[in-house]
Amino acid sequence: MEHLSKAAEYTLRFINQTNRSVFLTGKAGTGKTTLLREIITTTHKNTVVVAPTGIAALNAGGVTIHSMFQLPFAAFIPDTKELPYFSETVKFENQVSLTRHFHMNATKKAVIHNMELLVIDEVSMLRADILDAMDFMMRKVRRNELPFGGVQVLYIGDLLQLPPVVKNEEWQLLRKYYRGMFFFHSHVVQQFPPLYIELEKIYRQTDDSFITVLNNLRNNTITENDIRLLNRFVQPDFDFKANGGYITLTTHNAKADALNTDALAELKGKSFTFLPEVVDDFPEKIYPVEEKLVLKVGAQVMFVKNDLSFEKRFFNGKMGIVKSLSENEIIVHFPEENKSIEVERYEWQNIRYKVNENTKEIEEELLGKFAHYPIKLAWAITVHKSQGLTFDKAVLDVSNVFAPGQAYVTLSRLRSLNGLILLSPFKMNGIASDEEVLEYATNKASSEILQQSLSQETQNYLCKSLITSFDFRNLIQEWRNHYFSYHQEAPKSPKRSHLAWAKQQADKIAELAEASVKFQTQLLKLFAVEPVDFEFIRQRVEAAYAYFFKPLDVIEEELLLKIEEIKRTKKVKTLYDELLELEELQTKTVLQLKKIRQLLQVASEGRELSKATLRSEEAEHYKINKLVAVAERFRAEHAVLAEDEENVSYYETPKKKTKEPKKSTIEETLELWRQNLTIHEIAKQRKLTPGTIFSHFTKLIQLEALQLSDILPDDKIEELRLVFKEYKGESLGELKEIHGDKFTWDELRLYKATL
Repeated sequence: MEHLSKAAEYTLRFINQTNRSVFLTGKAGTGKTTLLREIITTTHKNTVVVAPTGIAALNAGGVTIHSMFQLPFAAFIPDTKELPYFSETVKFENQVSLTRHFHMNATKKAVIHNMELLVIDEVSMLRADILDAMDFMMRKVRRNELPFGGVQVLYIGDLLQLPPVVKNEEWQLLRKYYRGMFFFHSHVVQQFPPLYIELEKIYRQTDDSFITVLNNLRNNTITENDIRLLNRFVQPDFDFKANGGYITLTTHNAKADALNTDALAELKGKSFTFLPEVVDDFPEKIYPVEEKLVLKVGAQVMFVKNDLSFEKRFFNGKMGIVKSLSENEIIVHFPEENKSIEVERYEWQNIRYKVNENTKEIEEELLGKFAHYPIKLAWAITVHKSQGLTFDKAVLDVSNVFAPGQAYVTLSRLRSLNGLILLSPFKMNGIASDEEVLEYATNKASSEILQQSLSQETQNYLCKSLITSFDFRNLIQEWRNHYFSYHQEAPKSPKRSHLAWAKQQADKIAELAEASVKFQTQLLKLFAVEPVDFEFIRQRVEAAYAYFFKPLDVIEEELLLKIEEIKRTKKVKTLYDELLELEELQTKTVLQLKKIRQLLQVASEGRELSKATLRSEEAEHYKINKLVAVAERFRAEHAVLAEDEENVSYYETPKKKTKEPKKSTIEETLELWRQNLTIHEIAKQRKLTPGTIFSHFTKLIQLEALQLSDILPDDKIEELRLVFKEYKGESLGELKEIHGDKFTWDELRLYKATL
């Protein structure tokens, strides 16, 4: 964590070693997105990332709030009274009507039950009523009346950027329940306020005078001196077409589109249209860039993503000029660096969350991919769409009345005042930031409060985690319910024949109740003594683990054995589903015991709690090893059923997969190639286009992980060598034009990678 600021470090620690919800904010350019990536990579908690819109969710690497929580597109009234009817376009839900939408599939329910950390990105756009709807839904599904059903929440966003949107008709009713529509106006945040942490180190700007102006503008303390400083950059007749590298920031989409369209039309030469490559499920409504990219040589473009390669040739917001074009190639030139690069397609992924059957960890499941060039025309852009971008040069039109905070958002896109052009003088009126947002900002925690709170909350987290891990009441009750369900069956029903087995397991688990309660009481007493003796607690936990794990492990094996038997038995589908639900809870209980044991060990040694330090091969392989043992037992004890391999299962069973360490996309392609799969087979298996797989091979050749001769025959390589002998250009389009179909674009790119 050495590279993180103090505030970022605190955030990471609060996430990993407490259950305290956190609001992480910071001015533009303070690294909120970078920290989010660090949290997702390093946290040991089962994490789900959501955002209010499809594009925001895609950029955060998560899913939308409405899809995750199955919320209807309507305003939410936090009560149970009769709902009013407004119109087809203005709809309302309340606690009663929302409950009707909770018919979730098993996958989504499992994700919500196993969730430990919920990250809400771009929280400035999240309405208070929608947050209350999320809270209500999670409490109901998790059967836990704590906020969000006991899940820790990390809210991320800058409240002085994009505000929530509410229709006037909605607000007429919602105002009876809410003071305002920001997320902090929600009932759940008012009752249970998150810890307010602000990232203050600005990475985008380094000019102190500019930083001062931005801070004053943000805090409604703008001075006459600030206005005079800004108005030195007024040039009402500035011609952005004659001055390359400048982007115009406007307040309206129509104006930005018109500026881009007109500027493109004025360029001579042929226009080229590029379309995305879409694989499997990737809905049009979440396309991250325009479907049609129309370019001409000389067009001013902007990158909309960071370069993920080690070369870091471009960043989100970097400007360039299209130098050459062909149907399969875009070369962009950066005049100030006198450097040109070929633009490669960027891959966006549409995912959903699922729970790993063996480890009970939340994982991402890939639904579809969208590959397109990560650039757009950039003579103009709206302030709204500029959020998150960084510009070296920008023309600002601040003549229109700004929404609260919009002037700040606009100016904060720039690295320095040197790149600023104002088309009209900056005025004081109409640029004030939202007073309620500024008032909420007074809740920011000081370093002293953060330090004290971290120490106490860490202790609370360890205590609560231990007590929860050794609390078997829910599991005992589920086994009891399962046992009693047999009594509702007819005496000769197939399920009834397993009654004795169910009673035996229910009795075994019930025997743990008394000792479990006693141990929880002992833990509470040990944590009540200051200073807490963590070494002694660790010893007690080791003893308790040894005592409780054995019977839980035996029941786990008996349950898996019974599932093996039942899935080969006809007419007991309901029983099979019930046993799978029990197994979900049983395995989760056992794995939680293993995790808490490891967690306490790491904490007592004074090490950081993280995914790396809490990783346990024993826990990861627990269920897989158990399944192997069960399979051997089953063959020995149920020889007749085991022999009937044609009907191994009469019912659908989730595929059991061992969890592989995450590899880079290029490594995955290389691994499949080494398994002798063809390029088209790799593309199909990886849900990618053949063109994308070829681009992976280009990089693999550059990295010397593959030789060109591994992919192309010797005679083709020799032909290419002769063609490239005199080649001095940057664009492969020239070669393609000369040689036509003799070489494919992919062959030319592969050879170029060897140079």
